This record gives sequence, C-alpha cells and structure tokens, in this order.
Amino acid sequence: MDPSKRAQELRELLNHHSDLYYNQDAPAISDQEYDGLMREFQSPVDILFAKLEKEHPELIVPDSPTQKVGGTAKRTAGVLVAHGVPMLSMQDLFTREEVDHFITDCQEKLGEEVTFLVETKIDGLSMALRYENGNLVTAITRGDGRNFGEDVTANAKVIDDVAVTLRDPIPYLELRGEVYMTNAAFDAVNERQELLGKKPFANPRNCAAGTLRQLDASITKERHLSFFVFNIQDIQGKELSTHAEAYDYLKHCGVTVIAHYYVCTTREEIWNAIEAIGDMRGTLPYDIDGAVIKVNNLMLRSQLRDTAKNAGYQVAYKYPPEQKETVLREIELSVGRTGKITPTAIFDPVRLCGTTVSRCTLHNQDFINNLEICLGSTLRIEKSGEVIPKCVGVVPEKQPAGGQVFQIPMVCPACGEPAVREETADIKCVNLNCPAQLERLICHFVGRGAMDIKGFGAVYVHDLIAEGYLKDVADIFTLSQYREELIQKGIVGKVKNTDKLLAAIEKAKQNPPDRLLTGLGISNVGKSAAQALMNHFGTMDALAQATEEEMMDIDDIGPISAHCVYTYFRQPHSQVLLQKFKDAGVNMVQEVLPPVEGDLPLSGKTVVISGTLPGMSREEATQLIQRHGGKVTGSVSKKTSFLLAGESAGSKLEKATALGIPVLSLEEVEQFLQEGTTLS
Repeated sequence: MDPSKRAQELRELLNHHSDLYYNQDAPAISDQEYDGLMREFQSPVDILFAKLEKEHPELIVPDSPTQKVGGTAKRTAGVLVAHGVPMLSMQDLFTREEVDHFITDCQEKLGEEVTFLVETKIDGLSMALRYENGNLVTAITRGDGRNFGEDVTANAKVIDDVAVTLRDPIPYLELRGEVYMTNAAFDAVNERQELLGKKPFANPRNCAAGTLRQLDASITKERHLSFFVFNIQDIQGKELSTHAEAYDYLKHCGVTVIAHYYVCTTREEIWNAIEAIGDMRGTLPYDIDGAVIKVNNLMLRSQLRDTAKNAGYQVAYKYPPEQKETVLREIELSVGRTGKITPTAIFDPVRLCGTTVSRCTLHNQDFINNLEICLGSTLRIEKSGEVIPKCVGVVPEKQPAGGQVFQIPMVCPACGEPAVREETADIKCVNLNCPAQLERLICHFVGRGAMDIKGFGAVYVHDLIAEGYLKDVADIFTLSQYREELIQKGIVGKVKNTDKLLAAIEKAKQNPPDRLLTGLGISNVGKSAAQALMNHFGTMDALAQATEEEMMDIDDIGPISAHCVYTYFRQPHSQVLLQKFKDAGVNMVQEVLPPVEGDLPLSGKTVVISGTLPGMSREEATQLIQRHGGKVTGSVSKKTSFLLAGESAGSKLEKATALGIPVLSLEEVEQFLQEGTTLS
C-alpha cells in the first residue's frame, strides 16, 4: 500500500471517534468501547506511524498521533508569549438588581434590539489557543491578562478537548477557553496522591491550574484535563455576527465549546437562564461558580468600554455558596500548640465544590451555643471561599428530640488537667507540660513554615516525647547526645535514618532567627511578622528586651502582635528556652539584607507568596523579591500588587482571583526580572 494512503487511513481511524466523543457530543460507541479502542491502537499505531514518518518525513502533519505531545515530552518553563488581545476578567455581580442594571446600561448604550447570551461559568482557568491556517501553533495561560502569558502548548496538545487542527481552516484564529477538571478526574488524582503519600489537592480548580503548568506533559496527560472554548479573541478570514453564531461555527470546525448556553432578549429571559444554570449545580460532572451574561452581538461589543481589568461586554453572576445538609455524628476535641481546645464536627460525608467533606471546625463554645448544636443535629455545611468547609447553621425542624446543646468539658482531653475559659471565648489547657500542646508545638517548630527540619515527621515527635527525650522545643538540638540510644530503640529507624535526622537538625541551627521566632508559636506572629521583627531588631536578645512601643514602630506590627511578643519573652519559661538555644549553638543573629537602591523592577510592589514553588523554597522566593525592591507580606489584600502562586496555592489564590489581583508563576516573575523591566 502507498505509504501516504496508509498514513491517512490510520490518522482518520484514530481521530474519528475522538472527534465524535469530545467535539460533537455524539459518541457512536460506549465509553468502555472507546477506551478499549484507544488501548488497542495506542501501541501498534504509534510504532507504525513512527516508522512511516521516519521513512517519509513529508507525511508528517500537525494532527498526526506522533505530533501530539505524549509521555516524554517536556515544555520549557517560563517562556512568555505576548498577548495580542487582552485576556480580561469580568465584574462579579451578586444580586438580580445588579444584573438588571447591567442589562439596562447595555440597552441604553446599544439599543433595545441588543440580545444577550447566558452560559455556565465553570470553575477553571483561562487558556488561549492560536491557530494558523487551521493548525494549533501556540497555547498560552492568562498570565497578567494584558501583557504576557506562559507558553503551555505542549501541555495543551495532550488535552483531548483541544483541537489540534480545524476542519475549516482559515488564515488566523485565536480562541479563549477554560481548562478545568471533572469531579471524577479530580477524585482519581487525589486517590493517587494519597497512595503516594502526597498532599491531596484542595479542589479541582487548583489541581487543574497546577496540572496545566507541569513541565512534563505526561503528567498533564494522565490527569485528564478538560477544556471548552467560550470566546473568539481574534479571527481572520471569516465574518461572524453573534456569539451564538460563533459557537455554531466553532462546533463545525471541531472545537469543543461550552455545553450550556441560552440566547436571551428580555431581562426575564436572562434571569430565568441564570436560575436554570443555578439549578444544575451539583448535577454536572464539574463545578460551576456562576453564570456569565454577555452581549451576543459581536459588532456592538466595542461600544462598551473595558476597565483596566474587566471586559465591558460581559459580567459574571456569582451564586451563593453551595450548601448541603448532613447529620452531626460526633464532636472531636483537640488541643492546639497554644492549649486551645477546638471542637470539630464529624458528620455524614457530603460533596461540596468538587470534594467530599466529613468534618469542619465548630470554633468554640459560643459558636456551638449560638447555633444550638447537639449531637444528631442536621447541619448546613458550605465551603468558605470554596475551599474550607464550615458550618453555617442547623435545620431547626430536624433537631433531635430532647437534644442538649453540646458543652466542651472544662478538662483537657489530652492531659486531664483543668481547662479555663478566656475572655476570647476560647477554652484552654494551661498545663505547660501538656503532651498534646507540646506535640503540636514541636510539629509546628520543625515544619516547613518554621525551622524546616527535613524528615522530622509527626510520628517521630510523638515517640520522642513519649520516651522523654523532648520536654520542650529546645530539646530538639540536644538529641545528638542520645544518638546511640535512639539507634538502639529504633525511634527514627536505625543508623542511616537517625544520622540523617540528626544532620538535618544540625543544619537547622544555621537558619535565620526569623524562622526560629516563627517556630516558637507565639500567638499572632506568623512568618511575615517574625521576619519584620528580626530584620528590625537584628538579634533575638534585642527583640526579647524590646518594649511594645518599639515593636509597633515597625510596619505591619500592630498592638496585638506586639503585646503577644512582649508577654511571651517576659515568661520565665521563654527565658530558659532562649538560653538553651544559645547553648546548643542555634543562630540568634539575623542577616539583614542591605537596603535596595535605585529603581528596581519590583520597587514599591507588595507581593504574597502561596503554594509550592518549583525548585525554590518560600524563603528563597522571599529573598528574590526583596533583592529586586519588593515587599513580601503574608495575606492578600487590595494593596497586594500580585500573588506569586505555585502548586496548591489554596485560599490565597481564591482571594486574589476574587479581588482581581494578578497571579504570576515563579517562571513569569523570573522572566520579568531577567529582562529588567518594571512590573506595571
């Protein structure tokens, strides 16, 4: 057989059912048959194609299976691509009145004949696809939305919903769509994370974001991302008049577009569409967090002015947080590192925002009293920021007969010593020798956010306390004295593991003292406050002698934090700890970076760091920002210039997105710094 004919035959065979399934929503075979077909063809076809195309390179085309990035392909990190068309955000609306105002404004500016399109807003992340003569040439992330996005072409090509070639080629087409993860795909990823002993992802959106930016496309491929297109950014060679017409055209081209959308004329039709989409929540295989209302007439959109971050022709109606009812089965009491006794609700598992939850905090006795929570109560649960589960109330008509409001015992559940109620409504164990407090404090002390002692797991902490080796955090630095005993008892393993842990402890002695201060677990003193204090005072001794007024002279140090630090260092126990640290050779002097000079790229910028950064610790990233004139803080606010986000960025990413604050990757920041440009 002629090689060209054979190559064409194989291409059509591989792509036919994929197109039916992903692009046309009209599969001709079952999922099981489809999966079996893919498994059957995958190995032999790849081999045959490779042989054919090696012998006949003229046969290589963009939609060849060998040209779709697979298992060993890797993308280059940090390659930025300039936006031809800005990838702007949308203004969020929360009431019908706000929706009506948007409609009225559009009608007054565009005329009563304007039509609208209402569609689902899937909780994912934006990606732009650029096609030249029908072939996908570039895929980029949103980046800063206006200037640059990151090249993720290699990863985009392994997403089944992404069309590599168009059935109706035109000179140029740029599409914008949403990368997301179905609940089933997300569950599969987290199951694998747990099997590997890795931290599960918080929600599908965070998982999708981390997956799209993987350097190894094989990881992207195995996590089964999904994608749909929701806008034509730029088009050459085709005239379209409405957004609905554009969707029809894109489906004709083999492009996966958003599944649920409604063309509307009146405000009543628009609101009915919003409610219809809202009724879908919880029934779709993916998470939605709103409905998008956009002007359908493409030629009229330019008459609506964009803001610095939002497109003028569209808005997003955000639904109230999804709530589920579930029955409270148990209240678990735990003791934190400060002695606070925290009640945690254990309830029947429910699905919220893409994850299954079965527990949430009940905060304190006042919270329990206000909601009248009893064992057996039917709770209303939602996710705060679509990340953290929380109880927002009980269902009064479903309260258990004769139920009594739960009372936190005034006895420590860990040590049995009396507990006291503070003015803050917290109930605390005041026993300084409480093993639960000590265990939590030491776990915090050795953790990544504090002293970062590698390999010092919670099991080791528990056993070392139980065996009497750790009576306070300073005892960590005396463990080398008991090396032979530790090896003999096998608390952290035999010779190799024990020596490895002792070496990590020895290395930690050289950490900057702001990490030590963070590790002490002083109330209202996190990493940012600890660094600010140590940068100002220089030594731990100077800080220990400082007054509250002197501390409050520092930016970002308020009266509460200053009082907590002052009080802590006036306790005899704290003075003993400091001396033990000194005796053990722990570093107590902060290396303060020299003040920045000149107009540096990040001068005047306030940066928040969140998530796991590739190849760089949080501390190293902080120093990188500071060397280039920036300031690093611990929480996202309207004053934040941008969020430096890594994998599993969590609630800070959610807040930054909600506030419209730019979210940049480490690669994007490094690229800007290398170019020496100033971030606007």
